Amino acid sequence: MPSSRTQQTLAKLADLTPRQIVAELDRYIVGQADAKKAVAIALRNRWRRQRAPEAIREEISPNNIILIGPTGVGKTEIARRLAKLAGAPFIKVEASKFTEVGYVGRDVEGMVRDLVESAIDMVRSEREGEVEELAHERVDERLLDLLLPPPGTKSDGTRGAEGNGGTGDRTPPPSAPAATTPERSGEGDALGVFLVTGAGTVTKEQTGTETDRYQRTRQKLKQLLTDGQLEEREIEVEVTPNAPMFDMLASQGAPEGVENFTEWIQEMMPKRKKKRTVKVSEARRILFEQELEKLIDLEDVTTDALDRVEKLGIIFLDEIDKIAGERSQMGGPDVSREGVQRDLLRIVEGSNVQTKYGMVKTDHVLFIAAGAFHVSKPSDLIPELQGRFPIRVELKPLTEQDFVRIMTEPENALTKQYAALVEAEATKLEFTPDGIAEIARIAALVNERMENIGARRLHTVMTTLLEDALYDLPDRGTGPITVNAGVVLERLKAIVEDEDLRRYIL
Repeated sequence: MPSSRTQQTLAKLADLTPRQIVAELDRYIVGQADAKKAVAIALRNRWRRQRAPEAIREEISPNNIILIGPTGVGKTEIARRLAKLAGAPFIKVEASKFTEVGYVGRDVEGMVRDLVESAIDMVRSEREGEVEELAHERVDERLLDLLLPPPGTKSDGTRGAEGNGGTGDRTPPPSAPAATTPERSGEGDALGVFLVTGAGTVTKEQTGTETDRYQRTRQKLKQLLTDGQLEEREIEVEVTPNAPMFDMLASQGAPEGVENFTEWIQEMMPKRKKKRTVKVSEARRILFEQELEKLIDLEDVTTDALDRVEKLGIIFLDEIDKIAGERSQMGGPDVSREGVQRDLLRIVEGSNVQTKYGMVKTDHVLFIAAGAFHVSKPSDLIPELQGRFPIRVELKPLTEQDFVRIMTEPENALTKQYAALVEAEATKLEFTPDGIAEIARIAALVNERMENIGARRLHTVMTTLLEDALYDLPDRGTGPITVNAGVVLERLKAIVEDEDLRRYIL
């Protein structure tokens, strides 16, 4: 049975009918109705499977999909938006970077390990959001303790014996004098009044008076901290530095499996702490991370993440056409392609994969494969793998009218992105309808004459079109910038007509 939190995530899918899923995808992706319909059904079937009788639930396989179409038509974006909509762990991998077992390189099980890491990050972020407010409260209290140590604190951070009538070292830590400077009142409630050094017998009356003074002073200091007036004050905090050797291995990369070994060694080594003198603003970040570590149960995070991977995980397998080919042509440097397909088959049809967090079953992970299939075709995949991707959807090449819609309809449309960038300079950028139509016409024309890279051509056209405007923006003043058909033709006409320039610039 799924965990309670995974059940909550699955319950959210109950409110998402296939039509609503398609409508949500329409907010970001133009066209490709068939592909959206296929992935919407696959997502809804996950909720339906959990509602099926337990006897047959495990027998229901996911509807793995192959999206067929040229680059830039929305294959990756459909899968990414679908995963975000479902709150599911998601990764995108390229089939061409895997090698057959026995060859140097990554084996296909690495994609499952990457998916688990993605799920761990997702669940941990959710947990952090749940305890963030409490963590901030604890950080403020720890900052106050560092800025204004409680009465009876020794210089080494321990408490003295003054509370039971004995004597104690009342010497404040080095940071205490600095904390006494903000303000002094005529009533003796200043931040440093209570820090009286010396030794001797402390009576209950003195202890009570000193405690009252400390509480009043702490409240004043807390207000200063809340108002941000102490952010530049320096204090000492304890940190656990990472071993340089392991940082070097992490930065340079390590063969698969070696990183698990280095993490195991690092956990076995004793945790050494050292004190650092930092500003309050930096100390707040360090202490916040420490408090999150205390508040979050890592075992619970791991259990929930593994459960989500098995019940909700989505792997987008791009460039699957690169490992396909006519079997009669197999040989030479491409000898491992069929071997990669057979290794991949084992994962797609369901197997147990060992990760550093535990065993993961891939029986119900949803695989969405994609490829242009210009040279090869889906039937060139080995029959067993073809059978594991029963749904095939062909995405249509984008037309000039599609480009117009792409630049106007989605919430993250390219025109809106550039308008937001220009607005940062207190300038307004406007695209007229005829200007957008001309940009779409040029993008479609260049795609026809050169390599068809779909909607990505809009990025190259827009970058070239606005290059001078963005370069001169800080110095030209705050007058509005209007992009109409005349501006587009003037800026791009020469490049479009010059085949050599078009090849290298657009």
